[in-house]
Amino acid sequence: MADKLNPRSEQIMKFLLRVGTASIEEIVAAAGSSAPSIRRDLARMENRGLIRRTHGGATLVEPLLYEPFRYDSSFLAREQRYAVEKRRIGAAAADLVQASETVGLSAGTTTTHIGRSLRHRDKIQVITNAINIGMELCNQPGIRTYVTGGVVPWAWSFSLTGHAALTFLDDVYMDKVFLSVTGLDAERGATTLETDEALVYRKMVKQAKQVIVVADSSKVGKISPAFICPTSEIHVLITNLGAPDEALAPFERSGIKVVRA
Repeated sequence: MADKLNPRSEQIMKFLLRVGTASIEEIVAAAGSSAPSIRRDLARMENRGLIRRTHGGATLVEPLLYEPFRYDSSFLAREQRYAVEKRRIGAAAADLVQASETVGLSAGTTTTHIGRSLRHRDKIQVITNAINIGMELCNQPGIRTYVTGGVVPWAWSFSLTGHAALTFLDDVYMDKVFLSVTGLDAERGATTLETDEALVYRKMVKQAKQVIVVADSSKVGKISPAFICPTSEIHVLITNLGAPDEALAPFERSGIKVVRA
């Protein structure tokens, strides 16, 4: 089994989580070390499946475990919408996770990036209702991953819902839960598209000490049909740098900590 990353490799990983792809020169500048040392670190990280070395640099590995989805236009559209912003939000959210914590990740493209930003970490437990997040974390020695079980409610979904998912969540408690939403309104709270999914997210909120919503600026101010929780139950909102001040002000006034990534 691969050893845990050294501090310099951790620094390289955090840099790549934010930029995706970088040259050796850029990585050397970010890590403050020599090119030969960086290349040795990159080789070890590639062996662990975290990055892929390229000609003159390295790129973050974003697992392609979804072969049946790869050419599906709907799936690709969701993956590519605000892709850069979601990657940065995911990295910022992962920075809030401490060693020995148990964290919940709801299904969603933004929470998928949180999972990817945790793959190099150690001594973390992840609880998720997302099949794809479970797949992406299952080969990492430092993370114990629990998948709720349940029913896939509609075609082309990775989200598990229903009685089995809710029953599983009855028996667990989380330090933090990260929610990927389709709408976040100061008055109506956090919302999503499907009622069955919202019920699972609501139970995750109930079982967590801290609730963190991850949403790019296109979701802020929007209301979707299925209610998850009121803003009074949200502790932190992580969004992108482009989110306008006027859209975020109502959340800050209500006591929510707003982080822009």
